[in-house]
Amino acid sequence: MAEPDSKKDYLVTEKLVKRFDEAVAVDEVDLSIRKGEIFALLGSSGCGKSTLLRMLAGFETPTSGRILLAGQDVATLAPYERPFNMMFQSYALFPHLDIWENIAFGLKREGLPKAELAQRVGQMLDLVQLGAYAKRKPHQLSGGQQQRVALARSLAKKPMVLLLDEPLGALDKKLREQTQFELVNIIEKVGVTCVMVTHDQEEAMTMASRIAVMSKGRVLQVGSPEEVYEHPANRFVADFIGNVNLFDGKISVDESDHCAVQTGIGEVQVGHGVSGALHMPAAIAVRPEKIEINKQRPDVHHNLFSGRVKEIAYFGSYNTYIVKASDGTRVKITEANTSRHELSDITWEDDVYFWWDDRAGIVLRD
Repeated sequence: MAEPDSKKDYLVTEKLVKRFDEAVAVDEVDLSIRKGEIFALLGSSGCGKSTLLRMLAGFETPTSGRILLAGQDVATLAPYERPFNMMFQSYALFPHLDIWENIAFGLKREGLPKAELAQRVGQMLDLVQLGAYAKRKPHQLSGGQQQRVALARSLAKKPMVLLLDEPLGALDKKLREQTQFELVNIIEKVGVTCVMVTHDQEEAMTMASRIAVMSKGRVLQVGSPEEVYEHPANRFVADFIGNVNLFDGKISVDESDHCAVQTGIGEVQVGHGVSGALHMPAAIAVRPEKIEINKQRPDVHHNLFSGRVKEIAYFGSYNTYIVKASDGTRVKITEANTSRHELSDITWEDDVYFWWDDRAGIVLRD
């Protein structure tokens, strides 16, 4: 298969649709995945991300649309005819085979010469740092080690595209966080293009170079982790990625470089324009960590509001406050614990002020 002219069109889906009877699982999805990047399909259960991954793998046939790899349409090819390999959440290791044989399994079926097979398996074991465990059975390894064996087996055949279906879903939280970095380092070292499916926002943000947020079979936004977090395209993305406060209202000021929205808690000023939207309904999205809180009135002149503390939660590295504003809106605020001995003097039922910079909020019109 020929190499593409541009990294931007390495793996492309065009108007990809999958229907199951009357239900539309994937609805005209257009994606352009670059060579060598880790691309995440992120969404809640039933959003279509796994169906989309299965169409890329060849396990599901598209109802319509195209899948292009390096300019060639592979949508009609059988799974074994595609230069793709898929790693499942369950790892699907053969329990009766040792680790060396598990990694070698697919290569043997391809008829690889013994010397080349041994060299390739050895390279994979070195890559995932499991050379000392080659003769162990899967049940003798930890969950994280089994995950690396599954990855080594997937990479052994040198696929052009690696597909990961909830790759860390079987691991506990602490091990999952540790393994995220290991997995990224291995994939980047090999240089393979990777498409992963996950419902875990932190996993997508940590591992992927770009993320496609999906809902009801459609892609709502594609961007880097920073782009989808700081500049969500709509309410769903803002609410799905991390925590967010949404203040509904109508646009009261509409200038090219700034605007304001009249909300239930008061007028909120925003440091960007929306163009031609005066008096239209809108929402302001503000992340909890961008809001300041204090019992003393600060010397600020806009985006300053007051309320009463109704809930406090301690999470070690930060505190979370739920403040009930004058109109009844419940505002979530997080404050970093920057010092081991620092104790906040804010407690339940305290009257407080909260505020944020006009660059902290973003206007959402849908």
